[in-house]
Amino acid sequence: MIKAEAKRLGFMTCGISKAEFLEEEAPRLEKWLINNMNGEMKYMENHFDKRLDPTQLVPDSKSVISLLLNYFPSETQTSNTYKISKYAYGTDYHFVIKNKLKQLMQFINTEIGEVHGRAFVDSAPVLDKAWAAKSGLGWIGKHSNLLTKQVGSFYFIAELIVDLDLEYDAAVTDHCGSCTACIDACPTQAIVADKVVDGSKCISYFTIELKNEIPNNVKGQFEDWMFGCDICQDVCPWNRFSKPHSQPLFNPHPQLLSNSKKDWEEITEEVFREIFKKSAVKRTKFAGLKRNINFLKD
Repeated sequence: MIKAEAKRLGFMTCGISKAEFLEEEAPRLEKWLINNMNGEMKYMENHFDKRLDPTQLVPDSKSVISLLLNYFPSETQTSNTYKISKYAYGTDYHFVIKNKLKQLMQFINTEIGEVHGRAFVDSAPVLDKAWAAKSGLGWIGKHSNLLTKQVGSFYFIAELIVDLDLEYDAAVTDHCGSCTACIDACPTQAIVADKVVDGSKCISYFTIELKNEIPNNVKGQFEDWMFGCDICQDVCPWNRFSKPHSQPLFNPHPQLLSNSKKDWEEITEEVFREIFKKSAVKRTKFAGLKRNINFLKD
């Protein structure tokens, strides 16, 4: 019943797992932090226990309901321009998904009775990909993103953590095999091992998370990405199966698709606000985007 409603609300798929301590993830996360792979993302060091134990986020929680929402666009930017990651083409996903999660929570309360829980969209210490994999929605690829046979990896992951006992799904097997396309294609060698990305070397980190100047030792390695990066996903064979989303709010502003490099280099704050009015790109602010463009241009 919950899965059928999730589908009606526009989610691609829905999987359910038991709300319990993530034993396998604990040593991985600890090692990742010890090796400073979070760079300046100091918030990743906070709430270590909460990241691994959903019952600390939602007392008496029994189930984690994981959901996927497609964002693969029908049209992409022109090839010879400064690029932004496809997830940021349209309206900020936090708003779109949060609204759908609220509706799903209301449905559960109406149909099942009073259920306590919280909705999560990449905005709290929740290991989204680990829960989605545990809930049978895909496997963690070598690039550390969730992969699904039928649709690849261009989707958002969200959760409802609830105090409701449900039937749990089984994890699926890994289908990356001997393929190393993502590792080979990463221009900054950020994928340092199978399923391990050094966040401090990732183009997305430099163009979104890093608040200081981008270091000169990575100059010439960004392949025109001014916000985020999709290289490891673009080269993944499983993304041959990506199909365009049907969410109008994720459609890009026309200028985003048509702007040339020169247009971006001459962008004003007013135009920035117009193109990225409700976009996740606002996170880097006008000054941040200009910094990125200047770094690519120089």
